[in-house]
Amino acid sequence: MLEGPLLGKVFLFALPLMATNLLQMLYNAADMIIAGMSGVDGAIGSIGTCGAMINLILNIFSGFAIGTNVVVARNIGRGDEEATRRAVHTSLIMAVVFGAICMGLGLLISRPLLRTLGDQGHILDLASLYTRIYFCGAPFLAVSNYMIAIFRAKGDTRTPLFILTATGLLNVGLNLFFVLVLGMSVDGVAWATVLANVMNVVALGFVMLRDTSWCRLEWKRLKPDRPSVRDILRDGLPAGVQGALFSLSNMLIQSTIIGINNTACPDGGSAVIDGNAAATNLEGFAYVATNSVYQASVTFTSQHHGAKKYKRIGTVMRCCYFVTAMIAIACGAILLTFRHPLLGLYIHDGNPLSLETAYTRFYVMVIPYVLLAFMEVGSGILRGLGKSTLSTVISLLGSCVFRLIWIWVIFPLWPTLTMVYLSYPISWGLTALTHFTVSMVVRRRYMRMYPEAAEPDPEEDIG
Repeated sequence: MLEGPLLGKVFLFALPLMATNLLQMLYNAADMIIAGMSGVDGAIGSIGTCGAMINLILNIFSGFAIGTNVVVARNIGRGDEEATRRAVHTSLIMAVVFGAICMGLGLLISRPLLRTLGDQGHILDLASLYTRIYFCGAPFLAVSNYMIAIFRAKGDTRTPLFILTATGLLNVGLNLFFVLVLGMSVDGVAWATVLANVMNVVALGFVMLRDTSWCRLEWKRLKPDRPSVRDILRDGLPAGVQGALFSLSNMLIQSTIIGINNTACPDGGSAVIDGNAAATNLEGFAYVATNSVYQASVTFTSQHHGAKKYKRIGTVMRCCYFVTAMIAIACGAILLTFRHPLLGLYIHDGNPLSLETAYTRFYVMVIPYVLLAFMEVGSGILRGLGKSTLSTVISLLGSCVFRLIWIWVIFPLWPTLTMVYLSYPISWGLTALTHFTVSMVVRRRYMRMYPEAAEPDPEEDIG
């Protein structure tokens, strides 16, 4: 990462990440599609209403995986073997602790939160059943996320890809077995996810035990290291807070959409939330594809920050923005071109209201998706530069606070789905511009602090 041309390296690093993320989204989509095949009314919508609430709880703790990525990558960039080993083993202990806490919180507060969002009747029962089972696997999900962060920090994105491909196929197979053979619904989909996460931990742990790098898992080293805990918390806490508050704003928007559904379907139907859930799930493919470049920007910037190669970070930025723009444009074009058959996988009855809701979300949010891609990369660069808190503050003000004000002030003037969805692309653009401006200022400040780091790199070359 620290020498030679960068564009190809960024793309090759991001490509397995993208494939991994897309496979995970494919398996999540399979969850929703197969749940819909159960014939239980509202199965798709009930899973869709859970997303923001589940992410609220998970993001509080999974954000620390970003801290693991940053700290391990920075130590590798510095050439500090002992610090790298301490950070690796400390992060795994933190994953177990945070996963257990996450499970307890999820089991305790999921149903009251879902009721607060506006879920009612059989939709509330289905969503509560799904979340209770889902959170039983939270410790395994946390450990696998931290292990994946460790692999990515050392530049290995292929191992997680291979393992998640295998366990994802297992997830789909279990979905089909539980739903089509045993006659289960959202509960079968949830149990399949839990079992797949268990197998993720087993497979990733096996590989780490046989690893020969500084990131090798050694049982005797599994003890917390105070400086590593401090560093991971310092870089990961802002990411966790940001993720949780993003989920809070998304919960408010989800609640608004549920309110629109309850008005449009007074008989207890779920046409609006079904259409929104289907479009959101498909849109997730574009998000995880661009998010792979965000993760690449964190790792590349962190290693260069550790090596004090601030001049070269400018090239990292140009490469990451270029790659994420190409991915966002390609994903948006695919989703818009094939929107009819793709939505047909979810909306089996062709309900006009469901389709209208999904199309509205697509037109408003997918076309300007490059703005979200730029926002994500800008945030990753700031985190890699050691400014995780600053990145969080910008994201919260530019996205969360803006969306809350929009829903409370602008939406009541024109209470339509279009106005709900417009809050997203506008906030993406504002936040992306701020991230880019601040990251340039921070980088130049480092270059003044370390004049030798501002010297041109003779091997620097985008291509």
